[in-house]
Amino acid sequence: MPPHCDAIDGPVVKAATLALDAEDVDLILPYVQVEGEDEVRTAFERAVAARRVPEGREIADLYFFETVVRVHRAGEGAPYTGLKSAGLDVGPVIPVAERAIETGSPDELLRLLGDTLHDELKHRFDEVMALQKGATGPVPEARVYVEAMLGLQVWSHKLYGAIRAPAHG
Repeated sequence: MPPHCDAIDGPVVKAATLALDAEDVDLILPYVQVEGEDEVRTAFERAVAARRVPEGREIADLYFFETVVRVHRAGEGAPYTGLKSAGLDVGPVIPVAERAIETGSPDELLRLLGDTLHDELKHRFDEVMALQKGATGPVPEARVYVEAMLGLQVWSHKLYGAIRAPAHG
């Protein structure tokens, strides 16, 4: 997963900020597994209390963000490696997926993913076809063909598995 959920401008910290500002822990709880709920509730209560002291707001927010992101990542089965800076490159797909959700239309995301799949599949397939003439001999050329041919099949199989897999699986 690209740096996203653990970024200071990612969806988990955004939800945590909304929860703190509204003093409503329920706004962040959907981002953590049930097993982490008690820890988040405790951190929330501490952060809300500390925010009431003007000098404590920044530290309280950071403490809460780190707690929530760590618990969120644990729920994904991923390690917590600290909060990431805002504005990190998350690649081309995440921003398009976010826009799709905001606009209620998957069209741009479908185009991006479809075009990317089409181009990559065509490139790999063309490579196999170009190497096919060497499939029957000499052995070094046949090996190159077999590697490309099996590579296309295995890549296709993994891609299909990725398409059918659960989001955080």
